[in-house]
Amino acid sequence: MDSDDIAPIAILIDELRSEDVQLRLNAIHSIPTIALALGPDRARDELVPFLQDSIDDEDEVLLALADELGRDFEQYIGGKEYAHLLLAPLENLSSVEETLVRDKAAESLTKIAAVLSNAQIEEYCIPLLKRLSGAEWFTSRTSSAALYPAVYDRVSPAIQDDLRKGYAALGSDDTPMVRRAAAKWLGPLLLKFSDQHILSDALPIYRRLESDDQDSVRLLTVEDLIAIAGKLKQSEIKEQLLKQIRHSISDKSWRVRYMAATHFNELATAVGKEITREELIGQYVQLLKDNEAEVRTAAASQIPGFSELLEKEVILARIVPCVRDLAQDSSQHVRAALAMRISGLAPLLGREPTIEHLLPLFLQLLKDDFPEVRLNIISKLETVNDVIGIGLLSANLLPAIVELAEDKSWRVRQAIIEYIPPLAKQLGKPFFDEQLGNLCMSWLGDTVYSIREAATINLKNLTDVFGVEWSQSAIVPKVMGMGQHPNYLFRMTTVQAITIIMPSLNLDIVRSEIVESLLQLASDPIPNIRFNVAKSLEVLATAFGKTPEGKAFVQQRIIPVLEQQKNDQDADVRYFAARALQKAAVET
Repeated sequence: MDSDDIAPIAILIDELRSEDVQLRLNAIHSIPTIALALGPDRARDELVPFLQDSIDDEDEVLLALADELGRDFEQYIGGKEYAHLLLAPLENLSSVEETLVRDKAAESLTKIAAVLSNAQIEEYCIPLLKRLSGAEWFTSRTSSAALYPAVYDRVSPAIQDDLRKGYAALGSDDTPMVRRAAAKWLGPLLLKFSDQHILSDALPIYRRLESDDQDSVRLLTVEDLIAIAGKLKQSEIKEQLLKQIRHSISDKSWRVRYMAATHFNELATAVGKEITREELIGQYVQLLKDNEAEVRTAAASQIPGFSELLEKEVILARIVPCVRDLAQDSSQHVRAALAMRISGLAPLLGREPTIEHLLPLFLQLLKDDFPEVRLNIISKLETVNDVIGIGLLSANLLPAIVELAEDKSWRVRQAIIEYIPPLAKQLGKPFFDEQLGNLCMSWLGDTVYSIREAATINLKNLTDVFGVEWSQSAIVPKVMGMGQHPNYLFRMTTVQAITIIMPSLNLDIVRSEIVESLLQLASDPIPNIRFNVAKSLEVLATAFGKTPEGKAFVQQRIIPVLEQQKNDQDADVRYFAARALQKAAVET
């Protein structure tokens, strides 16, 4: 064997022994390249055994190794028939103390199990699974739970019997971390069970975990409950699961109730309309009135989805009174969650009930002290508009928008700008011009760049909504007027706004209203403005240089200015002018 053959593995060994963690990380990320250089035979005989012994390292390096081995690494060692050789290093990684490494190793194990044949699964995966499940140290037992769903439906019925027993043992393990893993992976596993084994095996494991003394285990069983309910008949759910459903929804730990509230729509869908109407309405109302704000927030986010399963009369009698209370909730987060979802009730109730019951709540939330509540209501107004029209809201909408537009947090100002075009569409041109036109222009002078940028995009979107003629009279003169401002930031905003709006306009407007002022700014004393003008002229040439009329215009008015800018004293101006000339030459 010559020195060239030894080189790749020797370099890897040296780098993995380096004291520098970054160097060791880079070495791990390069193992596919090293495997390619070695060829499949040597990768199997030398590289894999070496990696198997390389688990005494920093967690960061081990995490990278676990990840690399799950990224189709079998292709470097001879293909699927040899993929089982990767199980050994991953088995070692599944037993380390760091949770992230174990989880990644378990994820990679399931990926490898997916490419193995059924015979390989029985020969290599099942013994590994039994070793992990029966290991003395809890870390291995925790990792084993993730493997059960990956292999269960790929083995013979006799082995399946053993696997169900093995999983039941994990579900009643002494260590909470193992029981937590069992609760987490029970849902995916029981989807592979036959109907008889759901009742005989999955239900007892679920019940054991659902009554666990650790709330971190119980909260994970909510998703198992949904999976089981989806596999059972209505009569079986009534017989076997109603007690557990009540337990989870009224659990003494708010974290479990929060999980139940977060997944309530999925649960209602899984148990079906009949049981939902008989049993779950009361339970849901209980969650909407929970004494923990987090639970009420999660429950509020489920309102429209859950209400779809109910009759209109039931929504009015049971859900709307709770919505009324939530609109006055002491927690701003609950009110914000409600504001985001309340509009979803309007299509379910229809016009008259919405005006009678929901409109007062919309108006109340539009005046809320917390900006996020007002923003959420405004962001979802389209749904309400479809049912009752926006006219009934417009008087209260305006003060809310103005207040948000002047909010001290620039993120709130940015969010309201993004909602203006859809709102404008609903409010109509006259109302918008009278009430919101000046506000949209004022954002162009905001102190925060992100707001000025969002304001220019907003003007383009408004041009798309109201049309070119409207833009010519309402926007272009005001924007171009800022080009004469003594403060260079205003002049810069003019250039940037025109660059964004221009493709939505036509050549006549550009020629008559825009080009003179823009070309004047090409000789502005500030280099930043000059090179932004070059960018703007590039957009102009690209947008309008395709027609004969546009070509002539670009040749006569644009190219001479760019030729002049090409000799500018500033390097950036010269660069952007040259680039624009190149683009203009291609277009014309």
